[in-house]
Amino acid sequence: MNIHALGSRLSAGLLVVAGGLLFASASHAGSDSQPQIPSCSHRIGTLAVQEPQNGNPWWTSMNLESPAALIKVYVSESGCFTLVDRGKGLQAAEQERALAGEGEMRVGSNIGKGQMMAADYVLVPDIANSNGNARRTNIGGILGGLIGHGAGAVLGGVSISKKTADVVLTLTDVRSTEQVALEQGHADKTDVGWSGGGGAGFWGGFAAGGASGYANTEIGQVIALAYLNAYSKMVADLQKNAPNAQADNVQQAVRVEGETKLYSQANLHSSIVRTLRPGMMLYPTGDKVGIWWKVSDELGNLGWVVSSKLELAH
Repeated sequence: MNIHALGSRLSAGLLVVAGGLLFASASHAGSDSQPQIPSCSHRIGTLAVQEPQNGNPWWTSMNLESPAALIKVYVSESGCFTLVDRGKGLQAAEQERALAGEGEMRVGSNIGKGQMMAADYVLVPDIANSNGNARRTNIGGILGGLIGHGAGAVLGGVSISKKTADVVLTLTDVRSTEQVALEQGHADKTDVGWSGGGGAGFWGGFAAGGASGYANTEIGQVIALAYLNAYSKMVADLQKNAPNAQADNVQQAVRVEGETKLYSQANLHSSIVRTLRPGMMLYPTGDKVGIWWKVSDELGNLGWVVSSKLELAH
């Protein structure tokens, strides 16, 4: 293992404590050391992991599972996010809900609407695109709209011959669609300095998570370490900035159900700001007094309205 070359990229065996986060970098001080998944003392938010939607399932050409399965292993082990399933688990849940809706479930099954946990963030793993050599030894990922035009040219990819991987993790706020993080990760064959695969150590949990292919081949291990490098950096940055997806976003918009008035104060005797027509969109500020909500309209008028005249806008 080339310790000097690896040390120029990542600090070997460095422990970092930031905002409750304790992790070791993806680099290794010796050939017997194991890579470390970051560990969090509290959860950053709720996360859904999605496959890259770029029309290029690059992982299939290397007999690997979707990188989403790999990232889910890291997320589950780290405890940094509450993971919600938007894949096969959701499909199975929808079948159960359909049976409940048809009256097939026993009384008291307690399956219905309003129970699903919302995702605060969506995480998309992909590989970076470096050149047009994808048909030979370099598998280039198409990032599409995830990064700016031209940015893919300066990022790497996956080279099977050289055993190197450059990957990208993109984290998006579900409510605002703001791109919260874009982290790059790198690894090469010099990082794979221990015997991989098997059922123990770092690679032991991959099979249970549906990502065993990443443990069974050298290029799979390199890609796994590149994603671990990116995930570790992303978690460290998020812990430092301490985001709160629910608090950082504005209240969900509401729609006026029936004609009513916008009042200057939270009572019917205050002056009227304007008349509100059915279908108009209003934006709650979060202030409430009993049944009264403080809102603003699309013109910026601010006032109070009776909440019974409102419905959530979808």
